Amino acid sequence: MLVTGATGMVGSVLVARLLDLGADVVALVLDHDPRSELYRSGDVARVSVVSGRLEHYADVERALLAHGAEAVFHLGAQTIVGTARRAPLATLETNVRGTWNVLEACRRHADVVSAVVVASSDKAYGSVDELPYREDMALLGREPYEVSKSCADLVAQAYATSYGLPVAVARCGNVYGRGDLNWSRIVPGTIRSLLHDEQPVIRSDGTLVRDYLYVEDVADAYLRLAEAVVSGTAAGEAFNFSDESPLSVMEIYDAVCDAAERAGTPPLVLGEAPGEIERQYLSAAKARAVLGWKPAFDLARGLRETVAWYRELFGAAT
Repeated sequence: MLVTGATGMVGSVLVARLLDLGADVVALVLDHDPRSELYRSGDVARVSVVSGRLEHYADVERALLAHGAEAVFHLGAQTIVGTARRAPLATLETNVRGTWNVLEACRRHADVVSAVVVASSDKAYGSVDELPYREDMALLGREPYEVSKSCADLVAQAYATSYGLPVAVARCGNVYGRGDLNWSRIVPGTIRSLLHDEQPVIRSDGTLVRDYLYVEDVADAYLRLAEAVVSGTAAGEAFNFSDESPLSVMEIYDAVCDAAERAGTPPLVLGEAPGEIERQYLSAAKARAVLGWKPAFDLARGLRETVAWYRELFGAAT
């Protein structure tokens, strides 16, 4: 199995799940990051690491052929909306060129690869009047990050349609859970502030509405999708994954405070979130019907486990 983005939050959890299943895992890794859960957990010692960049085709092909990966989970990406606005070229290079490099390597070595899962996002849909997002809706990204996901998504569909590549696309909303060290995100940023007795900061005005899905449920979704591609029931298809319980930023903030036993802590609300879509949430009806998938974690349980992980992280750091 090849996993790109293995040092990220979802990637590290997916790698752990694959190892538990007895899979041989190859990880394409840009940088050695000792803060990543892949390294902290020790799982890095149980996988084959290939150093390289998604933007370089030769690196991707080398990773694919290193141990004959039968399934490819393409999670590697630049995932921050604000970073994409500041550095659109780098984001497009990683998210779009990186995706076509992965898919082209898989096309050229179709005798090796039996399934490809491309991690997309609800951002690929862009801003629409009708919600929740459904898989039959157009991809209308406008801001740099949204466009990068729309394009990568469409490239995947092109490879499925034109070359019969066994690829499927997974679209998720906001993912939270262990291993997320991007403190600008509402869940890890709030938890870190609360556990350090600092005032949490909300970048937006608190009214933005999003899906929030626990990282273990996302890893399960990717595994289910790969199995469906192999069986022939999902190749060339896109699937939304959501708990279908959208929340405002302020509502998720309050839920995090409850999980950390700091209910009522007032945040500093900046009201600054350029390039963010106001309301985004997904229908997961197709995933339920075709894949038999549903989230195993409700928000309260997922946040309790997430807070516990950060308590251990910061305890170990001090």
